[in-house]
Amino acid sequence: MKYIYGPVPSRRLGLSLGVSPIPKKTCNYSCVYCQLGRTDNMTNTRQLFFPLSEIIGEFEKVLKSDINYDVVTVVGEGEPSLYLKLGELISEIKKRTDKPLAVITNGSLFDDADLRLELCQADIVLPTFDAYDEESFKKINLPHGSIKFENIKEGLKLFSDEFKGQLWLELMLMAGVNDDDESLSKYSEALKEFKYDSLYINTPVRPPAELEIKALNHDKMNHAVNILGGISIDLLVSQNFHSEIEDDYQAIISIIKRHPMNQFEIEGFLKARDNEKPHELLKLLKNDDSVTVINYKGYDTYRLK
Repeated sequence: MKYIYGPVPSRRLGLSLGVSPIPKKTCNYSCVYCQLGRTDNMTNTRQLFFPLSEIIGEFEKVLKSDINYDVVTVVGEGEPSLYLKLGELISEIKKRTDKPLAVITNGSLFDDADLRLELCQADIVLPTFDAYDEESFKKINLPHGSIKFENIKEGLKLFSDEFKGQLWLELMLMAGVNDDDESLSKYSEALKEFKYDSLYINTPVRPPAELEIKALNHDKMNHAVNILGGISIDLLVSQNFHSEIEDDYQAIISIIKRHPMNQFEIEGFLKARDNEKPHELLKLLKNDDSVTVINYKGYDTYRLK
């Protein structure tokens, strides 16, 4: 499958059937914590990267397999709001399923009234809000040069007023970067300007784009939760990975293309498929030139280059 993947476990959404309408690593940010690595194609221009008919055709094919999923999530391998026909994509998907549709976005284009209107069709929108001023924005998100923090903030404020579905904000905290009390206080003030249903406070749990980026410990995370009033996403429980691809190796490749897996997740995935030789597949992955293996926090994580 080129555009549809999963279902994969989401700590917030359950079993998520993913829809990727943009090429790999195409984004208008290059966030220091991104689990996909550094952005290869930095752009802030909305484009029709792939024909809408192809994406919907593949979605219809997947639905015919009577697959089990909880939500359809438009997310992909970069910033999905860069897809020029995002509104039509949302509309066509919702015609074909009664499951909720979610869009995970960095919120960078919310100052575009047309995009806000497109996104208002979704059931759940999950924007990232990582910064509290221009300096922290450039430090954490490394945005396209045409994007300014005040536009991001104002766009999110407008969308939070207009959107009738569930708005779930996500804030990424990193040790020694933005977890100090001064930063948390500034986040707390900034968040007061938005109307949202949930705030998820995250910290890197997979190898980030910049390896010097570190996760918060539990005490620091609990402290942040107490100040900001959000939910610590790292304490939520994930379900098992899933793939319709019969070949175990190709199934893993299809998942790590968009959702990096650590060695234990791969072993659990293979065990669920009655594979008795997971270590042999892990060895193959390590020798695969298309796969990046990163040792992080004492275990190996696999992602596609």
